[in-house]
Amino acid sequence: MKRLVHLLVTFILSANFIYAQNLTRWVNPFIGTGAVNSSLSGNNYPGATVPFGMVQLSPDTREAPDWAQASGYDYNDSTIYGFSHTRLSGTGASDFIDILMFPTVSDKTKSAFTHQQERARPGYYQVLLDDEGIHAELTASVRVGVHRYTYPQGKEARLWLDLDHSANKGSWNRRIIQSQIRIISPTEVEGYRIITGWAKLRKIYFHIEFSKPIHFSEFHDGGRKYKNTPVINGTDLHGLFTFDMRQDQELVCKVALSPVSIENARLNMSKEVPGWDFDNIAFAAGDSWEKELEKITVRGTDLQKTIFYTALYHTMVQPNTMSDVNGEYMAADYTTRKVADNEVHYSTFSLWDTFRAAHPLYTLLHTGRIPDFIKSMMRQYDYYGYLPVWQLWGQDNYCMIGNHSIPVIVDAVLKGVAGVDAEKAYEAVHSSSIVSHPNFPFEVWEKYGYMPEDIQTQSVSITLEQAFDDWCVALLARKLGKEEDYGRFMKRSAFYRNLFNAETKFFQPKNKKGEWMEPFDPYKYGANGGYPFTEGNAWQYFWYVPQNIPDLISLTGGNKAFTAKLDTFFTVNHQSGELNDNASGFVGQYAHGNEPSHHVAYLYACAGEPWKTQKYVAHIMNELYNDSSSGYAGNDDCGEMSAWYVFGALGFYPVNPVSGEYIIGTPMLEEAAIQLPDGKTFTIKAPRKKHNEIYIRSMKLNGKKYTKNYITHQDIMNGGTLEFVMSATPRK
Repeated sequence: MKRLVHLLVTFILSANFIYAQNLTRWVNPFIGTGAVNSSLSGNNYPGATVPFGMVQLSPDTREAPDWAQASGYDYNDSTIYGFSHTRLSGTGASDFIDILMFPTVSDKTKSAFTHQQERARPGYYQVLLDDEGIHAELTASVRVGVHRYTYPQGKEARLWLDLDHSANKGSWNRRIIQSQIRIISPTEVEGYRIITGWAKLRKIYFHIEFSKPIHFSEFHDGGRKYKNTPVINGTDLHGLFTFDMRQDQELVCKVALSPVSIENARLNMSKEVPGWDFDNIAFAAGDSWEKELEKITVRGTDLQKTIFYTALYHTMVQPNTMSDVNGEYMAADYTTRKVADNEVHYSTFSLWDTFRAAHPLYTLLHTGRIPDFIKSMMRQYDYYGYLPVWQLWGQDNYCMIGNHSIPVIVDAVLKGVAGVDAEKAYEAVHSSSIVSHPNFPFEVWEKYGYMPEDIQTQSVSITLEQAFDDWCVALLARKLGKEEDYGRFMKRSAFYRNLFNAETKFFQPKNKKGEWMEPFDPYKYGANGGYPFTEGNAWQYFWYVPQNIPDLISLTGGNKAFTAKLDTFFTVNHQSGELNDNASGFVGQYAHGNEPSHHVAYLYACAGEPWKTQKYVAHIMNELYNDSSSGYAGNDDCGEMSAWYVFGALGFYPVNPVSGEYIIGTPMLEEAAIQLPDGKTFTIKAPRKKHNEIYIRSMKLNGKKYTKNYITHQDIMNGGTLEFVMSATPRK
């Protein structure tokens, strides 16, 4: 009877697994993991994680990953140094890369591998370590990484635990401040690492359990070795464990993390992964992805579905859970605090990137998580004094410009997301817009009406982006009846005009005397300091006035002049000097590989030539995304590049992510159904006979003729159907 029950359970799990893979089978985690021909690729990783999880367990193919391998993995490499439990997805800089484990049959610390012996799906990764003959498998829960290693018969089973391995210590003054490994039983090891780098002073506590007892141990502290000692402290720690494998050749390792304490790491494991059934844990991870992917079901070609669902998957790799199962988290002031019951504290907010499309997508698909995202940002305001700019592991690195927590928070309030305190939100966005902090000297901003380049570098980009943030503050002030603040911030939202040169028709830098700074070359690139433009040039930043596109059109000389300038932008290939490292995915001056360009193709539709929007959006989706390791035209930037594709394939895009409107582009899928949080469905239909039917002939919304160049957020949330009639020729 017991065997019959076991067989029945196995059958049910197998049947559910087949069902669960209905959408996850379209996800290819290797997309965006390695560049070809000196291009950017995405900087993604193929390893195991769950939606918005703390743990990202994946192979590291570099001894010290750096900018070009920010996630720790490069598809072009052929060596694995081990499997670490945290990483960033798609970023332009590397960090995390914590708590590395490497199985061996000797004392080697790396192994060759081939892609022919490597597989991945959402929540699961496996590879054969060629030099060791070890089959390695990885899966995860939210806070626990699980390894299964199958060692070759007759070989000694050993495992390295490396607390020195990290992203390149030559970047961001990265160094390990202190670490510890402690053996607390024959099957349990725990400890911590305190490290500083891009994220300052990160504390990572861990608790490890093994399915087999440790037979022998050896600790290394730099060049010193200690055999069978119970504990070691230092800044260059490695542990080498040998296991008693007389029963079988399989070793399962469970690694729980916590940013707070070892005790919390133990608790995280006991609550999330109390058992040892690796296959069940992997199934649960895959099932968690299936539930999230089901929020959009699509019809299209196999290639379209692969790119679409992989992009959707990548949008949910972050933000990352940063509170433990008991609600405790490390606050921005390095104290331990606790969220309310049923709340989660998150971090990894790449806001200069994600406010544009990823966060609007979260508002559509993950409405239930939005209050926790918002509260997590506002907790930094509570304990640090202003909202996040680029936050990871609970700390702000102040990379990039603008304060784009503001549009994310304001958008949530304006769209009526339940659980967001509007008055508290306003306090945070208002204070963060008047209290000066790095790259934001607001006394300068209000004194001059722009950022003078001789006071604040990246001045033109900051002026344009801060003006948009100020418009967002103004909208929330108006909603809450704060008329004086509304007037103040609306005035600030027009400061972009003060850097518009009517002669050159570009936004240009001025000094504090109000003089145009010369020489001016609209094709010259800037980086992240010492130049008026951030990761772009004057051409790419010209279009960034999403709060008042009609005024930008007017400044340019009207619709005809505006579309003519867009034509030049998308066709002129001239370059001046060296390109910024993030400049890639070019269509003329348009650079899809970086965010300042992302909305520009949709501006044709705002100026009376929607067919050109359709032409260029289709070109970008068809030519600058693919299903290879170089599947993205630039860094995925915590899902932003992916979110652009998701919106593009659906047929619309949030050019102004706080307006409540999505500009219509061109739908690339025959059909897509968005499952809304309240049980309603919004369906987009765009049947076509030929693949080159990229132009819209007509539209209907809920059966009625529709002629607007946008659709509202409320239209979508109401549910219904948006139907397109497509054509191979434009309707001019």
